[in-house]
Amino acid sequence: MSAIDRALGIIRSLAIYRGIPLRQRRLRRLYAPFVPPGSLTFDIGAHAGNRVRALADLGCRVVAVEPQPAFAELLRAAFRRTPSVTIVEAAVSDEVGRRTLLISDRTPTVTTIDEGWRAARARDADFAGVEWNRTVDVDTLTLDALIERFGTPAFVKIDVEGSEPAVLRGLTQPIPALSFEYLPQALGEVERSVARLEALSPYEYNWSLGETGVLASKTWLSARAVLEALRTPLAQQRPGDVYARQVMNSRARSSGPTIGSAPSGWSAPATGR
Repeated sequence: MSAIDRALGIIRSLAIYRGIPLRQRRLRRLYAPFVPPGSLTFDIGAHAGNRVRALADLGCRVVAVEPQPAFAELLRAAFRRTPSVTIVEAAVSDEVGRRTLLISDRTPTVTTIDEGWRAARARDADFAGVEWNRTVDVDTLTLDALIERFGTPAFVKIDVEGSEPAVLRGLTQPIPALSFEYLPQALGEVERSVARLEALSPYEYNWSLGETGVLASKTWLSARAVLEALRTPLAQQRPGDVYARQVMNSRARSSGPTIGSAPSGWSAPATGR
């Protein structure tokens, strides 16, 4: 039964992340301001590879890191003829070593190495029916280890189901820009992630709702302001992503509006910087 569940989970992920028209165009438009052609980028938790594809299409070199064996194999097959994409089969955390990966075959998007996050989600009504039915031991790397191997990226996308703070603890140097997932019911992870970034360098922030592919705020926000924004009814509708860019880099860019437009009903707080 696990093999059937695994196949259904892969099909589901492919349908969600590759089967929706215009999603790639939205992603390219979203990422373009962060990544000049030729930029090195990391996709941490690459899963079905839709963001790998968008970054590669923008002319980036992409290091796609994915711990689930089935999805790592899928990525190797999908990008075997794309020399700008490197697949690394591993999880990313705060230590180099080995960890147990908690796999949900039917809903592989919620596979995680964070047992505390899994336990919290198991009590969450939004995750009713999700079962983490299988485990496998996987290698773990840190962002520092990836930087030592590949170089400093211009942009890092992080989507690792609760391990975002641990991933950032494994980073001891600022990077120009990154994104990480948020869940409305788990904003503690966002607070810890933002605190870690602020310990490395001044950053400013934005966020996107779900898979809209646009930044929600027309202005970039302080750490305090983005946390306030994520508690608004609009941001609490469904998961999304937080975007951060280093202040010293962002000030050298155009002072014009950010790419995309704010969803209806959202008014940005003042930046606080």
